[in-house]
Amino acid sequence: MRCMDRETDRIMLRELRLECVIGVGEDERCQPQELLLDLELEVDLSLPGRTDDLADTVDYGALAKRIRSAVGNTTDYLLERLAERIAEMCLEDPRVRAAHITLTKPAAIKAARGAGVRIYRVRHA
Repeated sequence: MRCMDRETDRIMLRELRLECVIGVGEDERCQPQELLLDLELEVDLSLPGRTDDLADTVDYGALAKRIRSAVGNTTDYLLERLAERIAEMCLEDPRVRAAHITLTKPAAIKAARGAGVRIYRVRHA
């Protein structure tokens, strides 16, 4: 008999607006560009669901503030590197089992709504 995978609890942020200098071309490095961040954190939410206490969960407001600060000071060239750094920040909290990160650069290609990357990183024991 095969067991069904249990759906994992998640904390989500959708379309967090970020501004930074990123890209490989000289034209991209002369002024900040807008990025959109979607993230999903795999976290057991049963304890905060019972206690109703912010201390028992990941404070997504504080995390968003940390990410915005780090991204605003980035010297990265590639979205891939920036996504990796954001995932590392998310996994610093021991309650986060995994992080799904999507970074979109809306103005990257004129004929498209955006271009971007999506990564998935898991905490290693």
